Amino acid sequence: MTGRKTSRRDLLKGGALAVVSVGATGAATARQVSTTGAVVEEAVTPQTLQCAEALFDVRYTDAEREMVVAEIDGWIDRMSRQRAHAKPNTLSPATVFDPRLRSRRYRDQADQVAPSGADAGALPSSPADIAFAPVWKLGQWMRRGVLTSRRLTDIYLDRIAVHGDTLECFVTVTPDLARAQADAADRELAAGQDRGPLHGIPYGMKDIVDVAGVRATWGATPYQDRVAEADATVTTRLREAGAVLLGKTTNGALAYGDRWFGGITRNPWNTQEGSSGSSAGSASATAAGLVAFGIGTETLGSIVSPSNRCGTTGLRPTFGRVSRHGAMALCWSLDKIGPICRSVEDTGLVLAALNGFDAADAGSLDVGLEIDAARPVRGMRVGYSPAWFEAGSDADRAALQAARDAGVELVEVELPDLPYDGLFAVVEAESAAAFEHLTLSGEDDSLVWQAPAAWPNTWRRARFISAVDLINVDRFRREVMEMMDGVMEGLDAMIGPNFANALLVITNYTGHPQLAIKSGYNQLATRTIFGDPASDEGTTHRVPQTTSLWAPLFEEGTLIALGREIERRLNVADDHPPAFHQE
Repeated sequence: MTGRKTSRRDLLKGGALAVVSVGATGAATARQVSTTGAVVEEAVTPQTLQCAEALFDVRYTDAEREMVVAEIDGWIDRMSRQRAHAKPNTLSPATVFDPRLRSRRYRDQADQVAPSGADAGALPSSPADIAFAPVWKLGQWMRRGVLTSRRLTDIYLDRIAVHGDTLECFVTVTPDLARAQADAADRELAAGQDRGPLHGIPYGMKDIVDVAGVRATWGATPYQDRVAEADATVTTRLREAGAVLLGKTTNGALAYGDRWFGGITRNPWNTQEGSSGSSAGSASATAAGLVAFGIGTETLGSIVSPSNRCGTTGLRPTFGRVSRHGAMALCWSLDKIGPICRSVEDTGLVLAALNGFDAADAGSLDVGLEIDAARPVRGMRVGYSPAWFEAGSDADRAALQAARDAGVELVEVELPDLPYDGLFAVVEAESAAAFEHLTLSGEDDSLVWQAPAAWPNTWRRARFISAVDLINVDRFRREVMEMMDGVMEGLDAMIGPNFANALLVITNYTGHPQLAIKSGYNQLATRTIFGDPASDEGTTHRVPQTTSLWAPLFEEGTLIALGREIERRLNVADDHPPAFHQE
């Protein structure tokens, strides 16, 4: 050994490369050289392998270990050179996930959205009441000439100025851009140019989605000064739809949780607790009436979970329906972009603007979107399990009763007991690959959340996921896809508590759409990001919750029609956080 002795962590921070040689004893030696010249040599011996076997739950004989060591030098060298090759976040894997089964034929859909036809009524006199109105009402008032996009934009900008710091829900506010876009929208409407339901509607964009010339920090300290060079596809589509960008809403660092480099995004119903994550800012701002709608993303609950915490309506579309080009990649085979709104009908209007094939996204699918918000739901076959609702809340049971009262046919279903938690290896490995440079450089230490469940520790642990196990998990994923296809056979939708029977996990991995609808309220103590009580002080707060609907692949139209009818019967969507509904 030459040079000073240094730790493996120091080596990683110094940009270490590993070169392997085989000594006279036959043991492979990992000779790691840092950019400062420090050297560490660690012999990979049969005893090394024996110690490592416990990590992978395998057992080899002495002779087998000797044979592995004899060939391991080339393997380490190949992987070290591969690791040193730069791979930007925009580079997706060659293997692309497709939720469609070859054995299943999916119906063709035209791109058409039929609104419910409900009357928005008179424009309220209160700016707060205007701010909390759903998109479909705001659009009607604009077209009647009683509300302008500029006035609505100023209402939201004023509310952001008053409440934004309390909720910690915006990374960047773009008032000049918003007013310019609002003025342009008003001029176009006055000239008879109508871009559609989102024309003139102000919104917030989750901060992992790029807007050219605006910071896109990904919520993380290493990127807090990052400025986007080009628009993401969804940014372009929303601009073409006439929507007005108010700013970039917060997300947990690198799309996990509600903690970002500047604070913790708050739940408007109880500002002592975070808004869950990772589309934390979009849900918080939408619930508090700071935006007309927000754009969220979901890899494994990041639309549904903050919608549940804040009482918004979140739609996670079918995988591949909405382009992710220009958005931070966390897990290429799971990431999705979708709307967070205050009504079910609004989610359909926003999704229609986002939908469409994009060659720039390797996972994008060319699928039409048909939505009829007023479609009758009587006779729809809706799957459920009584056990889900026995373990659920009164709000969940109220949603089930609303579906029953609407005349749907409730069909009992049962999901097999399978090791669904094994699927987590996919997001752990893909995200660790996407941000490998943070782990190897030691920059992961700068992330604000440092805990066993946080990304830094997850990614260090992911280095020990066996490639063989990961491939077998992927094979298991196909088994789960086929299982869910069978469960959905003959059903129009399913209903249940958001996290019932691992359905949120299952349907994220199978690519099925999920709609979280505000269904009622609970008295709960302040909670952690995972829903556990944050303290034992005994104080409770009236906070909302959602109940979920799932549909077969690409059948978001069914979710909108059924969800809107349940929402109408529950009559809680128009309740808003009292502290933020005052003038």
